[in-house]
Amino acid sequence: MSQPIATAAAPAAIGPYSQAIRVGNLVFCSGQLPIDPATGTFPEGGIEAQTRQSLRNVAAILQAAGTDLAHAVKTTVMLASMDDFAAMNTVYAEAFTAPYPARSAVAVKSLPKGALVEIEVVAEIA
Repeated sequence: MSQPIATAAAPAAIGPYSQAIRVGNLVFCSGQLPIDPATGTFPEGGIEAQTRQSLRNVAAILQAAGTDLAHAVKTTVMLASMDDFAAMNTVYAEAFTAPYPARSAVAVKSLPKGALVEIEVVAEIA
């Protein structure tokens, strides 16, 4: 049985999907754009600021589900440009510690609303 997870501490879904779904002891967090939920806008500061905001959004959703980034087991990072990989990776490394979650990072043609990054996470509820 699945349970939807929602929190006002992260941007509301902009389509027909849930912020996250809990199944058993796993939480599947939808891709999070770098939208500041307080303002509805992207932060200024390029890929670094957008990566931090996407991770804050994921962390807020995981907290609502009863877990956190330390329990992430898989992430997917979508970038509008692979030229931003190194800068994204530096910020990403601030959010996770060893043992790091498995990760995929891909460049996509474009992201919703012109975002530079979108991050999705699967985490365990301990």
